[in-house]
Amino acid sequence: MEITDILDPKGVVIDLKAGSKKQVLQALARHAATATGLHERLIFDTLLERERLGTTGVGDGVAIPHGRIGEIEKISGLFVRLKEPIDFDAVDGQPVDLLFLLLAPAQAGADHLKALSKISRLLRDRSNCEKLRGAQSADAVYALISGGSASQAA
Repeated sequence: MEITDILDPKGVVIDLKAGSKKQVLQALARHAATATGLHERLIFDTLLERERLGTTGVGDGVAIPHGRIGEIEKISGLFVRLKEPIDFDAVDGQPVDLLFLLLAPAQAGADHLKALSKISRLLRDRSNCEKLRGAQSADAVYALISGGSASQAA
């Protein structure tokens, strides 16, 4: 599985404005609803429920909100770069500006974990994150992400 299997070029949003974690989750749910055809509220509630278990802010300005939804047919992703970093209750206490949303079918099991691992490897690399922060367009961000997933496989 490659990141390009779960992230469509239209699934990249840059310079999103949000003032709080809740606003970011609402925006993620709105964008994901458009991409997947699922109800925005279902996605938001799934993300909020997961955040209540523990933050998905993994550190170094990165968060990977995720959840399983019975109604989704395949693993789906959305990448968002915020205009300004926000407090996301990250494990290192630092604000977050790069988010990769991952939604998986309830029965995805190992595939969900493989996708999380792939995304985590990509966003754990500080060089990749700096390039993503500096990219000038959503197309450039997608090219970095899709190129990064190819180099991870090599």
